[in-house]
Amino acid sequence: MDRPRFRASFLHPRFWLLWLGLGLLWLVVQLPYRILLWLGRGLGALMYRVARSRRQIARRNLQLCFPELSEKERERLLRENFISTGIAFFEMAMSWWWPKSRLQRLAQIQGLEHLQQAQAEGQGVILMTLHFTTLEIGGALLGQWHTIDGMYREHKNPVFDYVQRRGRERHNLDATAIEREDVRAMLKVLRAGRAIWYAPDQDYGRKQSIFVPWFGIQAATVTATTKFARLGRARVIPYTLERLPEGRGYSLVVHPPLDDFPGESEEADCRRINEWIEDAVRQHPEQYLWAHRRFKTRPEGESSLYRKRPKKPVSV
Repeated sequence: MDRPRFRASFLHPRFWLLWLGLGLLWLVVQLPYRILLWLGRGLGALMYRVARSRRQIARRNLQLCFPELSEKERERLLRENFISTGIAFFEMAMSWWWPKSRLQRLAQIQGLEHLQQAQAEGQGVILMTLHFTTLEIGGALLGQWHTIDGMYREHKNPVFDYVQRRGRERHNLDATAIEREDVRAMLKVLRAGRAIWYAPDQDYGRKQSIFVPWFGIQAATVTATTKFARLGRARVIPYTLERLPEGRGYSLVVHPPLDDFPGESEEADCRRINEWIEDAVRQHPEQYLWAHRRFKTRPEGESSLYRKRPKKPVSV
């Protein structure tokens, strides 16, 4: 995919409000890091109060995944999760617009040798991550040290799409943005010995998934990780990012490659991946994206685990 280019149509009056908002965000994000964390906490607290439907989804997920916690403990975790989500809004802007040197000062990185070894051997890498609230800044931080290609889904608003892609790709000047459905392009990149960002921890429906446990609940889990690793002749190397307390920055860990992957079956691989993801989430549950309906797709005959969304009234 070509690099994002500015177009004259982006100056149309219908985009002026968005440009104004982006400009104000650019100004705010120039503030010191600790002040941005404080603003993010405030935004998260506000989101907790007003984002009712997302709050209900996150609360339900925490009930399903942490039944051993008391209701009071889960509610405290829920509030912390929304605060983490509010901070992520400013981390997104930081990753788009902060100077690279300023970003680098926040990062503590371990395990980079796993990526370097694969690169030296000409081995493609599925850089497996998960949807923590630190996802955006995690890609930016890792991109300072290693080129990462990425799966890409075009945003409906062309101006936002331009700003987002430009902000992401500046960390990887020779990277490739691959449409999420373009399997052939992804396999080509892997066979060329490159590393591609990939997160298999959301519910993408029944068509390309099988049901295996996650936090003890049957969850639709994509089998694509196995297919990509086999057809792309690639290693699966997980990485995680933790937002450290007291404004101390971030700890990014590139973990060793998964041994003997792909394994004996897609089901065994999916179980293994879900177990790995569950363990990573349990270490920092307040930083995970619980507002996603992870258990939306159910096995045949099972009822929904979430409240039905009220239908919008039909205007006459």
